[in-house]
Amino acid sequence: MSPVAEFLGGAAVFNKVIDSDLGLAREVELGFPSSALGHVMQQLGSGIELASVYAVVGNARTLQRKRQGHTRLSRDESDRLARLGRIHQRALEALGSAEKAQRWLTRPNRALEGVAPITILGSDAGAVVVEQILGRIEHGVFG
Repeated sequence: MSPVAEFLGGAAVFNKVIDSDLGLAREVELGFPSSALGHVMQQLGSGIELASVYAVVGNARTLQRKRQGHTRLSRDESDRLARLGRIHQRALEALGSAEKAQRWLTRPNRALEGVAPITILGSDAGAVVVEQILGRIEHGVFG
């Protein structure tokens, strides 16, 4: 199973095994089940505030309504949730533990001019910047 798909809830959420990035991309096109958002929140625990995740994925009120009604997320909401999962996985690999990854995502970062990485994950451009920083961390280049 794809680590990102597993983070999003895996077979329990998608009702099938997603074993590749292509499979995940196909699910994005369909729109994730809203239970994927709930699973992500469980995975993150108290490490990341619900409001921060909603700010990345979409409108908080709309997302709450979708979760309560068990309706699918839109393609764009699904794409942003997959992006959060991908970045979380990269942070986990770079930093070694879920706790460190969550802390890094939510704390102000000098490389991002004092903003927390999670606050810029709502755009693809922001995710690229965060991935570049994680790449530098993996290679021991912090400045």
